[in-house]
Amino acid sequence: MTKTKRHRSDKHLEKQSSKHNFIAVEGPIGVGKTTLAEKLAQTFQGELVNEHEEQNPFLERFYQDPKTGALPAQLFFLFQRTQQLKKLIQKDMFIQNRVADFLMDKDRLFAQVTLNPDEYKLYEQVYDNLTIDAPRPDLVIYLQAPVDVLLKRIRKRNQNMEFSITADYLNQLNDAYTQFFHYYNSSPLLIVNASGMDLVNNEDHYQQLLTHIENIKPGRHYFNPVVG
Repeated sequence: MTKTKRHRSDKHLEKQSSKHNFIAVEGPIGVGKTTLAEKLAQTFQGELVNEHEEQNPFLERFYQDPKTGALPAQLFFLFQRTQQLKKLIQKDMFIQNRVADFLMDKDRLFAQVTLNPDEYKLYEQVYDNLTIDAPRPDLVIYLQAPVDVLLKRIRKRNQNMEFSITADYLNQLNDAYTQFFHYYNSSPLLIVNASGMDLVNNEDHYQQLLTHIENIKPGRHYFNPVVG
């Protein structure tokens, strides 16, 4: 390994402060949101708020049979995310930086994609009774990538329960995310073209994004990394 490569690979270990107290990273499955959230939490010495998909006992059933598995999987995530955000409310949001790999607002997005009309009515009743004053991120990062890239990344991580994920399902998710963030204005928004980014093996990509995050201003912004 050359000195240059060694220096670059160590950059993400350097701790630094952030002007953002609460960052939420969003995007469809396979886009790299958890990887980015973990790296940002490490860089900013912050708390990682992870949705822990592996704890959902209904998720594998949903991937294998969406018609019977969608409602219990969706309700489990709703209860889980609500509890996580309640814990944040009980803490002082300004004690330290926090980075989440989900946005509470997107829970309904998934429900609309996966549930039939009757199930969605039931979900809405439960959601309304669980309504909390969720902490608002002071930055939302939306990672987007085309379906072929998402499928390739999902297949590469080789998780058994994800083998049944189809291009059609990912197309529906991408369309739902595009529609959702087209109208989103609750927090500053950074839309990132993640199709060519490699946050695991290419530290230059991460450093480009990190610089952009720290210099961002209020409003809606777009970032296309210089890949190579």
